[in-house]
Amino acid sequence: MKIQNITNLLETHSPLVLQESYDNCGLLVGDKNTECTGVLLSLDCTEEVIDEAIENKCNLVVAHHPIVFAGLKKFNGSNYIEKVIIKAIKNDIAIYAAHTNYDNISNGVNHKIAEKLQIKNCKILLPKTNLLKKLITYGPETHHQQVLEALFEAGCGNIGNYENCSFNSKGTGTFKGNEASNPFIGKAQQLSVEPEVKIETVFLAHNQTKIIDALIKSHPYEEVAYDIYTLDNTVSSIGSGMVGELEKELSLTAFLEHVKSKLNAKVLKYTKGKSETIKKVAFCGGSGKFLLNQAIKSRADVFLTADIKYHEYFDAVDNIILVDIGHFETEQFTPEIFYTIIQNKFPTFAVRLSHVNTNPINYFY
Repeated sequence: MKIQNITNLLETHSPLVLQESYDNCGLLVGDKNTECTGVLLSLDCTEEVIDEAIENKCNLVVAHHPIVFAGLKKFNGSNYIEKVIIKAIKNDIAIYAAHTNYDNISNGVNHKIAEKLQIKNCKILLPKTNLLKKLITYGPETHHQQVLEALFEAGCGNIGNYENCSFNSKGTGTFKGNEASNPFIGKAQQLSVEPEVKIETVFLAHNQTKIIDALIKSHPYEEVAYDIYTLDNTVSSIGSGMVGELEKELSLTAFLEHVKSKLNAKVLKYTKGKSETIKKVAFCGGSGKFLLNQAIKSRADVFLTADIKYHEYFDAVDNIILVDIGHFETEQFTPEIFYTIIQNKFPTFAVRLSHVNTNPINYFY
């Protein structure tokens, strides 16, 4: 088992192209072709986490937060980032980050929050755009099903909770090959008029190479005709934050107690709002202030997130109850996502959840 087998698996569930432009996901330290002796999963990568990896003979640390965001010009241990990188390199430990790409998928960080808080009927709060493309292709009726199945297998036809979505219409195709052609139907230098099927289906843009490869391999024609269009449609399964409903309505006090209990929170900061009871909940792991207006538009009773500044609370007053639970508290269970993915694929491989509490904040009561 190589490190690449683990990182490829994580990227299959959430490709790196889904990360935000400011982010730095992927393999930050190490060689992807190194044999992996074990994986340690953590929210952050600190010196204590590297020590834990050494103790447990794990040469790959998978963390949610990248230890490196900006370029490093010196490696002399002058800050905690350089110290972690130096210790990792000295001990042949690879570091991999799966950050906003896992924030942006429907079964990622926010899904884990929903799971812990027992929030149902969830949907993405702010779906992404410019991620979807449409493929139109044509071929003989005899090979229509073969081509369609190959496209679905490659990733076409997924719309929300539905898969294998396409539109198929019959028509007439014409073509005439030159003297160097070798047509599947008809003869070179003769006009062919053939019954064909037009296939229309959608796919996520990052899968385009894979999609076209599957089309070419499954299609019988020497020259495959196809069109690709970029769509403005939103992708309901990819984006920021989530909104859903509690199983039963709670008073504000009961809801805050529920959050504290389920997310092991020490302190909650919140604003007053219009509603005295909570049913519909908007939420975002980590720093989610940029979603406040979207949470208000969703008609949620409360918006749960972290890293709210003093003056930003005023934006919520009389519009929605804004609750700041803390960055660590909203994302502390994220390593469980990685654990499930790796264990389901490699059930006998050594995968550990870190026991290090990486929260840099202490609380005084």
